[in-house]
Amino acid sequence: MQVRLTAAALAAFLLCGSAAQAAPVCGPREAIARRLADGYGEVPVAAGATAAGTLVELFRSDIGSFTLVVTRPDGLACLMAAGEGWEAVAPNPQDGRGET
Repeated sequence: MQVRLTAAALAAFLLCGSAAQAAPVCGPREAIARRLADGYGEVPVAAGATAAGTLVELFRSDIGSFTLVVTRPDGLACLMAAGEGWEAVAPNPQDGRGET
């Protein structure tokens, strides 16, 4: 049985403000990505893979809303955090983590 992401479930999660306050909303990665794009204008802007094959993605809209999505190797994706006001931060060479 295919899990479907509903607008109500996504809205409930986004209103929580924190994954610690509610169980994450999960579903097929394609459905999650489509709903974020269609409903919120969010698209992937950053991604990385763990050694175990888990994909971590940051979806962001032009107006600054964002969602952090974690996808297991089997394709099940879960919304882990969401909010507004995301800004890219340029590396600061003075703190020892940026380029010099």
